[in-house]
Amino acid sequence: MEHGIVYRREDEFCGWVFTSGLWDTADGSILVGFKRSKSLYRGIEDVHHDQVAEGQKNEVMLIRSTDRGKTWDGDHLVSIWERSVSEADVLAQGPQDYAEEGPLDFIDRNVLVATGSTPTYGLPTSRCWLRASTDGGRSWRRPLILPLSGLPALSGTSSSMVRQDGRSLLFLAAISADGWTRRPVVYASVDDGTAWHFLSFITPIEDPYGNADGDKQSTASFSGNRWYYPRALILPSGRILCTLRCQRDPTGDMWTEVYKSDDGGRTWGFLSRVNDFGAPGSLVELSDGRL
Repeated sequence: MEHGIVYRREDEFCGWVFTSGLWDTADGSILVGFKRSKSLYRGIEDVHHDQVAEGQKNEVMLIRSTDRGKTWDGDHLVSIWERSVSEADVLAQGPQDYAEEGPLDFIDRNVLVATGSTPTYGLPTSRCWLRASTDGGRSWRRPLILPLSGLPALSGTSSSMVRQDGRSLLFLAAISADGWTRRPVVYASVDDGTAWHFLSFITPIEDPYGNADGDKQSTASFSGNRWYYPRALILPSGRILCTLRCQRDPTGDMWTEVYKSDDGGRTWGFLSRVNDFGAPGSLVELSDGRL
């Protein structure tokens, strides 16, 4: 195995690829999203989780490799979410759908969908933004704010897949009004792919075993949380598998579970707990059929 640096700047914190997106485009390029924010690296406070997570301090960048990851074009980054943009800015741009821009064909591997959160992930004030590209990520349509559909708050982490019938499914997190509970949710595209709406919840309302229950004396980011960071994979049979992160303490006591759907994401059931410790998770199907 060979290791290399994808992108590095001495005055920037760069990371969180898992929540920012990864795509394999029609021309064989690999496109990776990451968050970056200014950092002087004077001490641990400059790179503390809650410091670099603040939505008004970071932006979501995309970097491309045209040789399957051997080299990366750090001189031509694409920004899909700027630190100065707010929910109000997006809403002021016009209707929160792509009806004017035209239909999207998600079977086309050059059609990409990215989601994120403003002002940041997991807050009771969070809203989910979405952007779409039709040219393999070289340019992007204007951002949209997804409808809440009666949910208190909604966060995205560029987790999506295309169903066999061509419908786009987004895997998001609904946030409770007090900010302490995250619940994975699926949004589905309308027939012409110009908008997305609520489709289903992946998990029950509450965990009957209370595996993530706690005293909630810390911040919501460092509390016990069950079932979030959904990441999905569709099998040749049509079954959809979704990995979920669970935790009592994000500094070490966390694990990964898998849920399944056999009806295109309309209903879900528990399949298995993958491990003793370790999260979040993401599935990949190998050429021999193993996951």
